[in-house]
Formats: sequence, C-alpha cells, structure tokens
Amino acid sequence: MSAIDSTSELATLLAAFSRTSTSIISDCLDRLPGAPLKPFHRIQGTMVGVALTVKVPCGDNRAIHQALEILSPGQVLVVDGGGDISRALMGDIMAAIAEKRGASGIVVDGAIRDLATIGKSAFPVFARAAFHRGPYKNGPGEINVPVSIGAMVVSPGDIVVGDHDGIVAFPASQAEELLQRCLGTEQKEAEMLAQIASGTYKGAYAAK
Repeated sequence: MSAIDSTSELATLLAAFSRTSTSIISDCLDRLPGAPLKPFHRIQGTMVGVALTVKVPCGDNRAIHQALEILSPGQVLVVDGGGDISRALMGDIMAAIAEKRGASGIVVDGAIRDLATIGKSAFPVFARAAFHRGPYKNGPGEINVPVSIGAMVVSPGDIVVGDHDGIVAFPASQAEELLQRCLGTEQKEAEMLAQIASGTYKGAYAAK
C-alpha cells in the first residue's frame, strides 16, 4: 500500500470517508478498532480529520491548552484522558478555540462540560461523559504521541472518523484500500435492502 502522495489526495480521501459511516469502516477493519464515545454536539454529517494527539493526566488539561496552540485546519484534537470522568477536561471555550483554528472536531476519552452551548453547535465534540467540575492545570502531558482512546490506539496523523455510532481511527496509509472495501460493503448492503423491499431477501446465511 503506497502512502498518500499529496494534500489534495488526502482531502479527496477525507471527503470520501465523510460519506460513509463508522459502522461500515469498523466492519471493514475486522471490527477491531473503535471507541464508544458519545457525540455531544448537534450532529450534521460525519466528522473526518487527521489526528493531533494529546495524552494528559487524569483530570488535568494543561497539555490540551498547549495543543490548541499548534492545532491546524483539518485536524481532530484527540485527547487521551484515561477514561477518567471525575473532572471535565474541556468545555465550550476550548471547543470554540479549536473551531476557530479550523479543526475538524474534538475527541475526548474523558469528560467535558458546558453542554448547553456545545449541544447547540454543529462543531463535532465527542466524549465519554459530561460533568461540571473543572480540571487541574498542572501538567505534565504529551503531544503528538500514540494514545489510547477507549482501548483504540490512535497515532499522530491517523484518520479519525466520528458519527452517531462512535469513533474509529486508522493509519492514513490504509485509507485508499480501506475506502474500496467500504464502498464494496455499502454496495452489498444496498443490494440487501433492495431485496428486503422487494420481498426477495433470503437472509445473510442463505445457501448460495
């Protein structure tokens, strides 16, 4: 599998993945990667972008503030908070900064807050839970290192996709081949739905 050769090629692939779903992608990755995080924003389409990863101590968001300073358009801020929900790692102010910087969205394996504002926005914010109590700001933390999001490993530069069903991530080097598998699966499912509608569907395990 060859690497993605250009920014335009990457943009084309990201646009294509925005038209599929995490369930299809997960199925085509042997149902191995995935994170059961919830969308807290007003969903309009599918989030797709390139991972900028952050690893923080439980309940501490100092490194997230540092990551916001280098966040680039098209990136997804992926925060490994260890799944801890005792303190919110970020809220509407930090989400607004990420959106202003052109980020594609935010993924937090931890808690967030300010749902009254975040819930009205279409800017994608996925997290494990919501809780009003704010974070520490002591550090330390790490930026652009491999992280674990609900047991799914995400490396810097991975493609991250999020929708109603959760989050999935995969290396950009797999994107072209994976997209073809996703398109094939979508075609098969469309054929199955057509058979169901016409009354000719015999079941997934019917003999050939």
